[in-house]
Amino acid sequence: MHHIAHKIFHNMRTAHNTRLPLLLLVLGICFGSCTKNFNSMNTDPTKIASIVPTDYPYMFAYAQMTPALSPDNFEIGEGAIASVYSQFFSQAAMSFPTDRYVIEQPWLPAAWNPAYVNAVPQLKTILAGTAPSSAQNAVAKIWWVWMFHRVTDYFGPIPYFQAGNGQQSVEYTPQDSIYYDFFQKLDSAVIVLKNHVGENPFGTYDLVYGAKSDAVTPWIKFANTLRLRLALRISNVNPTLAQTQAEAAVAGGVMTDISGDAYIPHTSKTYNEENGLAVTAGWDDIRMSASMASILKGYNDPRLPIYFQPAVTTGLYSGVRNGLYVSEKQVDSNGRLYNSNLGTRWCTWVNGNWVTNYSVSQDIMHAAEAYFLRAEGALNGWNMGDNAQDLYETGIRTSMAQWGITDQNVIANYIISADTPIAPLDGTIHSPAVNNYPIAWSGNPTMERAQVAQQKWLALFPDGMEGWADVRRSHLPALYPVVHSDNPDLPLGTTIKRMPFLTTEVQTNGAAVTRAVQMLGGTDNAATRLWWDVAN
Repeated sequence: MHHIAHKIFHNMRTAHNTRLPLLLLVLGICFGSCTKNFNSMNTDPTKIASIVPTDYPYMFAYAQMTPALSPDNFEIGEGAIASVYSQFFSQAAMSFPTDRYVIEQPWLPAAWNPAYVNAVPQLKTILAGTAPSSAQNAVAKIWWVWMFHRVTDYFGPIPYFQAGNGQQSVEYTPQDSIYYDFFQKLDSAVIVLKNHVGENPFGTYDLVYGAKSDAVTPWIKFANTLRLRLALRISNVNPTLAQTQAEAAVAGGVMTDISGDAYIPHTSKTYNEENGLAVTAGWDDIRMSASMASILKGYNDPRLPIYFQPAVTTGLYSGVRNGLYVSEKQVDSNGRLYNSNLGTRWCTWVNGNWVTNYSVSQDIMHAAEAYFLRAEGALNGWNMGDNAQDLYETGIRTSMAQWGITDQNVIANYIISADTPIAPLDGTIHSPAVNNYPIAWSGNPTMERAQVAQQKWLALFPDGMEGWADVRRSHLPALYPVVHSDNPDLPLGTTIKRMPFLTTEVQTNGAAVTRAVQMLGGTDNAATRLWWDVAN
């Protein structure tokens, strides 16, 4: 049954999926029940479509798992796009051209369908079937926002208020309206959850916090941290609203300790439940970017041997520039065996092959990010509960703790270090240092903003979706330009801004897409900025 369900969803990835007929909802519940061994739902088809409140925990688990992306969706939806555009990685796969800004339209449903096909029916059913004052309703709202902020930050205007409406035409929503609804949902969800502290709304089916007897308290902190992230996202386009939302988030309580960090556990039992990033690394698709190598090696960063592992051939930590031609990747020093794959947390080199750790947990959101968001807010003059330097240094300590680095002398020496990035020794390109930001707090406001951005970028690793969004929003840290661009809309020296709308949407929902392009305020290509991307 696992295999059949996987093939069904794999084949649906290229379908047009914003209408979501009941069949898709049935299939979604069937797959969730298969993975959880809910035999009664498998053997009686009438029960599959007869949703009852006791089904909501199973549905919520499925709605959590699918937008985090199964391995095939992750490889082409995040690994080959957001992860390389964030420059956490460079592309090692010879046949993948997205590193040179080529738009692969057939790949884009991988970042679209998991939300619209798989998760929206589950979440809409939960939201419609639970009281607005219930903890289940509030947590479903929070996850709705987490899921859709990744989709809108990928494309721009998207079907949002009408998502899953069952109609042939589905209108898109402007991105500013989507964000305003995000803030409303998160605010209302936290208000509700404050009346349910100590509860566990979905029990152990909550993949993120279900193992805690009190799942509500960490969900409140998750919601406020997400609210803070979104507030910083709009800080250049609507600074007044950004400040209001950020200060409300901090006052309400954001993540402050790694004990509340958010992960989704994975398993090797079912393909769709494996860690997509680990599988992508095991498939030999990615390598450390030259930007990452310049920074981590220059800083003598203790996270380097955790994030990456030495190159197979040389035993050295090496990165490669983004945007190489296939012929350049074929040169030994630019190739796979001469550059660093992901760390042993995700895969290991055994007898000439990469062995994948399929069951490593997936990073969703961490307390370290909250400290860097607050540090940036403090630099903006907002009330973030502490000063920018203390928040910056606490963010570094928290990121180190997250990755198991506990030697306090090492951490203290790192924080006061004057080290800066170095030339990464990146194959045939011979790049200089990517930038000149020291670790130690500089005292210069411009440099402080760059330092916060750089340490936040390091702490966001390996979340390519958020890394790419934050780089586009702040235009920091300074990273290497791609070596070659094969996209005429993005000449050398420019950076990629978004993914175009799906061809299947243009073909089957064309009038709505035409109106969405007007909302976008520019051509439907990868050079048009999103609503919040107004930084110089």
